Formats: sequence, C-alpha cells, structure tokens
Amino acid sequence: MKEKWTALVFILIGSAGMSWFFVVHAENTVVRSPVAKVIGLTEEGKGYQRLLGGSPDSVTMHAGRVVLQSGETVGTHNTENYEEILIILHGSGEMVITGSAPLKLVTNSVAYCPPHTEHNVKNTGDCPLAYIYVASIAESGNEMP
Repeated sequence: MKEKWTALVFILIGSAGMSWFFVVHAENTVVRSPVAKVIGLTEEGKGYQRLLGGSPDSVTMHAGRVVLQSGETVGTHNTENYEEILIILHGSGEMVITGSAPLKLVTNSVAYCPPHTEHNVKNTGDCPLAYIYVASIAESGNEMP
C-alpha cells in the first residue's frame, strides 16, 4: 500500500512595497495567504485606487481610495451581504441612502453603511471629496465581486 505525500513550499516575495506569501502544493496548486503590508496612497487628483481586493490581499476585506470632483457621484449600488465604512479624508458630501435622509460627510468623519443597503456617495462641496472605503463580509456564504 502506497502512502500519498503532499509537499508544501513556503515562499515570501516582495516587490514595489507589496509582499506575497505563497503556499505551493505538490499538485502545482498555488494558494496565496495575506501578509502584513503598507500600501501607499496615490496623488490627490486620481479618481480611484484599489487598496485591498479580498483574497489574496486580505481574508475578506476590500478597500479603496476614491476622489470625487464637485457634483460627481460613485453611482447607486447595494452593499448586499457586506458592511462598509467610509473614512473621509478631505472635502464634503453626502451618503445618499435609498429610503432615508442623506448622511452628511465632512473631513475627518467616518460613515457606516450596513448590509443590504442601497446607497450612493455624492460630492456636494466645491473641492474634491476624498475618502477611503472598507467593506467586509457581514454574512457568510458569499464573496464580494
């Protein structure tokens, strides 16, 4: 009777400020596990910067930096099975919740959006609205697109 062995090789690779931790199985399957990292923010004028995109960047967390010009919106969307926070870095605006009064967004504030909530973010000020969003699974069984 033959025994089946699975070999694991651990590799840590770093480039451009990002580190990846790979687990390579003997069957040539690669599984990446998240590792601690620092992610630099792009220039102020850029519209969107992805910071975390779920696996392999993180376990379930998605995050990005958004800059909206005066009057601009991100577009109405639903959190579905995720909860989300917005960390307002600069500017002013509103989180428009379908069926509720808008939430005022100002510099150095944090807004929370619960699961199953249709919402939009709008810049209501004269200067750019810059914020970081963080979304994470609130209910198991689904992955964020």
